[in-house]
Amino acid sequence: MARAFRAASPLPLPSSRSAAAVTSGGGRGNFPWLTKKTSSKPAPPSGGGQESKGDEPEGANAAATAAAGSIEQSPSPSSSSSRKRADALARLRAAFLAAITHRRRRRQLGSCVTGTIFGRRRGRVHIALQTDPRSAPVLLVEMAAYSTGALVREMSSGLVRLALECEKTPLAAGEKRRGLLEEPTWRAYCNGRKCGFAVRRECGADEWRVLGAVEPVSVGAGVLPDDIAGAGAGAAEGDLMYMRARFERVVGSRDSEAFYMMNPDGSGGPELSIYLLRV
Repeated sequence: MARAFRAASPLPLPSSRSAAAVTSGGGRGNFPWLTKKTSSKPAPPSGGGQESKGDEPEGANAAATAAAGSIEQSPSPSSSSSRKRADALARLRAAFLAAITHRRRRRQLGSCVTGTIFGRRRGRVHIALQTDPRSAPVLLVEMAAYSTGALVREMSSGLVRLALECEKTPLAAGEKRRGLLEEPTWRAYCNGRKCGFAVRRECGADEWRVLGAVEPVSVGAGVLPDDIAGAGAGAAEGDLMYMRARFERVVGSRDSEAFYMMNPDGSGGPELSIYLLRV
Protein backbone atom coordinates (compact mmCIF):
# COMPACT_ATOMS: atom_id res chain seq x y z
CA MET A 1 0.00 0.00 0.00
CA ALA A 2 2.80 2.44 0.96
CA ARG A 3 4.72 1.71 -2.26
CA ALA A 4 1.61 2.25 -4.40
CA PHE A 5 0.78 5.57 -2.66
CA ARG A 6 4.42 6.75 -3.04
CA ALA A 7 4.35 5.95 -6.74
CA ALA A 8 1.00 7.74 -7.31
CA SER A 9 1.80 10.88 -5.25
CA PRO A 10 3.63 13.71 -7.18
CA LEU A 11 5.16 15.15 -4.02
CA PRO A 12 8.05 13.57 -2.08
CA LEU A 13 7.10 11.86 1.13
CA PRO A 14 8.68 12.91 4.42
CA SER A 15 11.24 10.73 6.12
CA SER A 16 10.30 8.11 8.64
CA ARG A 17 11.32 10.37 11.57
CA SER A 18 9.09 13.27 10.52
CA ALA A 19 6.18 10.89 9.79
CA ALA A 20 6.55 9.29 13.20
CA ALA A 21 6.66 12.73 14.83
CA VAL A 22 3.49 13.85 13.10
CA THR A 23 1.51 10.65 13.74
CA SER A 24 2.56 10.33 17.36
CA GLY A 25 0.71 12.00 20.17
CA GLY A 26 3.79 13.98 21.13
CA GLY A 27 3.79 15.60 17.73
CA ARG A 28 0.22 16.78 18.28
CA GLY A 29 1.25 18.23 21.58
CA ASN A 30 3.89 20.30 19.84
CA PHE A 31 1.22 21.64 17.36
CA PRO A 32 -1.91 22.64 19.36
CA TRP A 33 -3.82 23.69 16.24
CA LEU A 34 -3.61 20.11 15.02
CA THR A 35 -5.46 18.79 18.08
CA LYS A 36 -8.27 21.35 17.56
CA LYS A 37 -8.77 20.22 13.98
CA THR A 38 -8.91 16.56 15.00
CA SER A 39 -11.80 17.29 17.38
CA SER A 40 -14.00 18.56 14.52
CA LYS A 41 -12.52 16.89 11.45
CA PRO A 42 -10.91 13.51 10.90
CA ALA A 43 -7.14 13.30 11.01
CA PRO A 44 -5.20 13.43 7.75
CA PRO A 45 -4.52 9.99 6.30
CA SER A 46 -0.75 10.24 6.14
CA GLY A 47 2.24 12.53 6.37
CA GLY A 48 2.19 13.09 2.60
CA GLY A 49 -1.07 14.99 2.97
CA GLN A 50 0.48 17.22 5.62
CA GLU A 51 3.39 17.99 3.31
CA SER A 52 1.08 18.94 0.45
CA LYS A 53 -0.89 21.28 2.76
CA GLY A 54 2.34 22.87 3.88
CA ASP A 55 3.39 23.59 0.28
CA GLU A 56 -0.03 24.92 -0.85
CA PRO A 57 0.17 28.48 0.62
CA GLU A 58 3.32 29.30 -1.38
CA GLY A 59 1.61 28.52 -4.73
CA ALA A 60 -1.55 30.33 -3.62
CA ASN A 61 0.45 33.43 -2.65
CA ALA A 62 2.22 33.45 -6.01
CA ALA A 63 -1.08 33.16 -7.89
CA ALA A 64 -2.62 35.95 -5.78
CA THR A 65 0.40 38.19 -6.44
CA ALA A 66 0.18 37.63 -10.20
CA ALA A 67 -3.56 38.34 -10.19
CA ALA A 68 -3.03 41.56 -8.21
CA GLY A 69 -0.34 42.69 -10.70
CA SER A 70 -2.66 42.09 -13.62
CA ILE A 71 -5.42 44.08 -11.88
CA GLU A 72 -3.07 47.01 -11.23
CA GLN A 73 -1.89 47.07 -14.86
CA SER A 74 -5.36 47.08 -16.39
CA PRO A 75 -7.07 50.53 -16.10
CA SER A 76 -10.33 50.71 -14.28
CA PRO A 77 -13.47 51.68 -16.20
CA SER A 78 -13.92 54.85 -14.11
CA SER A 79 -10.43 56.16 -14.92
CA SER A 80 -10.84 55.47 -18.64
CA SER A 81 -14.21 57.26 -18.74
CA SER A 82 -12.80 60.29 -16.90
CA ARG A 83 -9.89 60.38 -19.36
CA LYS A 84 -12.34 60.34 -22.28
CA ARG A 85 -14.28 63.22 -20.75
CA ALA A 86 -11.07 65.22 -20.29
CA ASP A 87 -10.05 64.59 -23.92
CA ALA A 88 -13.47 65.68 -25.15
CA LEU A 89 -13.29 68.90 -23.12
CA ALA A 90 -9.79 69.60 -24.44
CA ARG A 91 -10.95 69.16 -28.05
CA LEU A 92 -13.93 71.43 -27.44
CA ARG A 93 -11.73 74.12 -25.91
CA ALA A 94 -9.26 73.93 -28.82
CA ALA A 95 -12.08 74.28 -31.35
CA PHE A 96 -13.49 77.30 -29.50
CA LEU A 97 -10.11 79.02 -29.35
CA ALA A 98 -9.51 78.36 -33.05
CA ALA A 99 -12.88 79.92 -33.89
CA ILE A 100 -12.08 83.20 -32.12
CA THR A 101 -8.40 83.48 -33.06
CA HIS A 102 -9.06 85.66 -36.10
CA ARG A 103 -11.07 88.07 -33.92
CA ARG A 104 -8.59 88.21 -31.06
CA ARG A 105 -7.06 91.51 -32.09
CA ARG A 106 -10.46 93.14 -32.47
CA ARG A 107 -11.69 91.89 -29.10
CA GLN A 108 -8.53 93.04 -27.32
CA LEU A 109 -8.85 96.59 -28.66
CA GLY A 110 -11.99 97.34 -26.66
CA SER A 111 -14.18 100.44 -26.75
CA CYS A 112 -11.59 102.85 -25.32
CA VAL A 113 -7.98 103.12 -26.51
CA THR A 114 -4.94 105.31 -25.91
CA GLY A 115 -3.98 107.38 -28.95
CA THR A 116 -0.64 109.12 -29.49
CA ILE A 117 0.15 111.48 -32.37
CA PHE A 118 3.84 112.37 -32.62
CA GLY A 119 6.50 113.45 -35.09
CA ARG A 120 9.03 116.11 -35.97
CA ARG A 121 7.68 119.58 -36.59
CA ARG A 122 8.63 119.37 -40.27
CA GLY A 123 8.58 115.61 -40.39
CA ARG A 124 5.95 112.93 -40.89
CA VAL A 125 3.02 112.38 -38.57
CA HIS A 126 2.76 109.08 -36.69
CA ILE A 127 -0.50 107.81 -35.20
CA ALA A 128 -0.33 105.00 -32.61
CA LEU A 129 -3.34 103.30 -31.03
CA GLN A 130 -2.79 101.15 -27.92
CA THR A 131 -5.08 99.15 -25.69
CA ASP A 132 -3.18 100.49 -22.67
CA PRO A 133 -0.09 102.71 -22.29
CA ARG A 134 2.27 99.73 -21.84
CA SER A 135 1.06 97.50 -24.65
CA ALA A 136 2.33 97.31 -28.20
CA PRO A 137 0.44 99.49 -30.69
CA VAL A 138 -2.48 97.76 -32.32
CA LEU A 139 -2.19 100.27 -35.17
CA LEU A 140 0.83 102.43 -36.04
CA VAL A 141 0.38 104.57 -39.15
CA GLU A 142 2.87 106.95 -40.74
CA MET A 143 1.47 109.72 -42.93
CA ALA A 144 4.03 110.03 -45.69
CA ALA A 145 3.13 113.49 -47.04
CA TYR A 146 1.77 115.37 -44.03
CA SER A 147 3.88 117.14 -41.43
CA THR A 148 3.24 117.45 -37.71
CA GLY A 149 3.39 121.26 -37.94
CA ALA A 150 0.59 121.28 -40.54
CA LEU A 151 -1.56 119.10 -38.26
CA VAL A 152 -0.92 121.47 -35.34
CA ARG A 153 -2.06 124.41 -37.46
CA GLU A 154 -5.22 122.52 -38.38
CA MET A 155 -5.92 121.82 -34.72
CA SER A 156 -5.76 125.54 -33.94
CA SER A 157 -9.11 125.85 -35.73
CA GLY A 158 -10.62 123.56 -33.08
CA LEU A 159 -11.86 120.79 -35.39
CA VAL A 160 -9.78 118.07 -37.07
CA ARG A 161 -11.10 115.08 -38.99
CA LEU A 162 -8.51 112.56 -40.15
CA ALA A 163 -9.81 109.93 -42.55
CA LEU A 164 -7.79 106.89 -43.66
CA GLU A 165 -9.32 105.08 -46.60
CA CYS A 166 -8.21 101.81 -48.21
CA GLU A 167 -9.34 99.71 -51.15
CA LYS A 168 -11.68 96.78 -50.71
CA THR A 169 -10.09 94.31 -53.09
CA PRO A 170 -12.03 91.24 -54.30
CA LEU A 171 -11.19 87.96 -52.60
CA ALA A 172 -10.36 84.64 -54.18
CA ALA A 173 -12.34 81.51 -53.45
CA GLY A 174 -11.84 80.44 -49.83
CA GLU A 175 -9.78 83.52 -48.95
CA LYS A 176 -10.59 85.49 -45.80
CA ARG A 177 -10.40 89.27 -45.63
CA ARG A 178 -7.91 90.73 -43.18
CA GLY A 179 -8.99 92.95 -40.33
CA LEU A 180 -9.49 96.64 -40.94
CA LEU A 181 -6.61 97.60 -38.65
CA GLU A 182 -4.28 95.25 -40.55
CA GLU A 183 -4.54 97.00 -43.92
CA PRO A 184 -1.06 98.00 -45.16
CA THR A 185 -1.75 101.24 -47.10
CA TRP A 186 -4.30 104.05 -46.85
CA ARG A 187 -5.32 107.26 -48.58
CA ALA A 188 -5.15 110.10 -46.05
CA TYR A 189 -7.54 113.05 -45.77
CA CYS A 190 -7.52 115.93 -43.28
CA ASN A 191 -10.76 117.91 -42.99
CA GLY A 192 -11.79 116.70 -46.41
CA ARG A 193 -8.51 117.59 -48.18
CA LYS A 194 -6.28 114.83 -49.51
CA CYS A 195 -2.86 114.80 -47.86
CA GLY A 196 -1.06 111.92 -49.53
CA PHE A 197 -0.85 108.35 -48.33
CA ALA A 198 -0.44 106.61 -45.00
CA VAL A 199 1.47 103.38 -44.43
CA ARG A 200 1.11 100.90 -41.61
CA ARG A 201 4.41 100.45 -39.74
CA GLU A 202 5.81 98.06 -37.16
CA CYS A 203 6.86 99.60 -33.87
CA GLY A 204 10.63 100.01 -34.04
CA ALA A 205 13.23 101.23 -31.54
CA ASP A 206 12.58 104.94 -32.21
CA GLU A 207 8.83 104.55 -31.84
CA TRP A 208 9.22 102.54 -28.63
CA ARG A 209 11.46 105.26 -27.20
CA VAL A 210 8.80 107.90 -27.81
CA LEU A 211 5.95 105.74 -26.47
CA GLY A 212 7.99 104.85 -23.40
CA ALA A 213 8.73 108.52 -22.71
CA VAL A 214 5.04 109.53 -22.83
CA GLU A 215 3.79 106.43 -20.99
CA PRO A 216 3.09 108.33 -17.70
CA VAL A 217 1.06 110.93 -19.62
CA SER A 218 -2.64 110.15 -19.86
CA VAL A 219 -3.75 113.38 -21.56
CA GLY A 220 -1.47 116.15 -22.76
CA ALA A 221 0.77 117.59 -25.46
CA GLY A 222 4.29 118.93 -25.58
CA VAL A 223 7.82 118.62 -26.94
CA LEU A 224 10.20 115.81 -26.03
CA PRO A 225 13.79 116.63 -25.03
CA ASP A 226 16.72 115.91 -27.32
CA ASP A 227 18.00 112.95 -25.27
CA ILE A 228 14.73 111.11 -25.97
CA ALA A 229 14.16 112.43 -29.47
CA GLY A 230 17.72 111.56 -30.49
CA ALA A 231 20.11 113.60 -32.55
CA GLY A 232 20.71 112.72 -36.17
CA ALA A 233 19.24 113.28 -39.58
CA GLY A 234 15.78 113.85 -38.04
CA ALA A 235 17.03 116.67 -35.83
CA ALA A 236 17.05 119.02 -38.84
CA GLU A 237 13.24 118.61 -39.08
CA GLY A 238 12.67 120.41 -35.79
CA ASP A 239 11.48 119.40 -32.35
CA LEU A 240 9.74 116.12 -31.66
CA MET A 241 6.16 116.99 -30.76
CA TYR A 242 3.48 114.73 -29.32
CA MET A 243 -0.17 114.76 -28.32
CA ARG A 244 -1.70 112.00 -26.21
CA ALA A 245 -5.32 111.35 -25.22
CA ARG A 246 -7.94 108.70 -24.74
CA PHE A 247 -10.14 107.84 -27.71
CA GLU A 248 -13.57 106.28 -27.80
CA ARG A 249 -13.80 103.53 -30.39
CA VAL A 250 -17.00 103.08 -32.37
CA VAL A 251 -17.32 100.16 -34.79
CA GLY A 252 -19.76 100.76 -37.62
CA SER A 253 -19.10 97.54 -39.55
CA ARG A 254 -16.25 95.30 -40.62
CA ASP A 255 -15.20 98.05 -43.04
CA SER A 256 -15.59 101.17 -40.89
CA GLU A 257 -14.37 102.28 -37.47
CA ALA A 258 -14.10 105.68 -35.80
CA PHE A 259 -12.01 107.01 -32.89
CA TYR A 260 -13.17 110.15 -31.06
CA MET A 261 -10.85 112.02 -28.72
CA MET A 262 -12.24 112.32 -25.19
CA ASN A 263 -11.72 115.49 -23.12
CA PRO A 264 -11.49 114.40 -19.45
CA ASP A 265 -12.66 117.71 -17.99
CA GLY A 266 -15.55 118.12 -20.40
CA SER A 267 -14.19 121.40 -21.73
CA GLY A 268 -14.67 122.51 -25.30
CA GLY A 269 -11.07 121.93 -26.37
CA PRO A 270 -9.86 120.84 -29.80
CA GLU A 271 -11.87 118.03 -31.29
CA LEU A 272 -9.99 115.30 -33.09
CA SER A 273 -11.54 112.29 -34.80
CA ILE A 274 -9.90 109.50 -36.79
CA TYR A 275 -11.91 107.46 -39.28
CA LEU A 276 -10.89 104.17 -40.86
CA LEU A 277 -12.80 103.21 -43.98
CA ARG A 278 -12.55 100.38 -46.48
CA VAL A 279 -14.35 101.18 -49.74
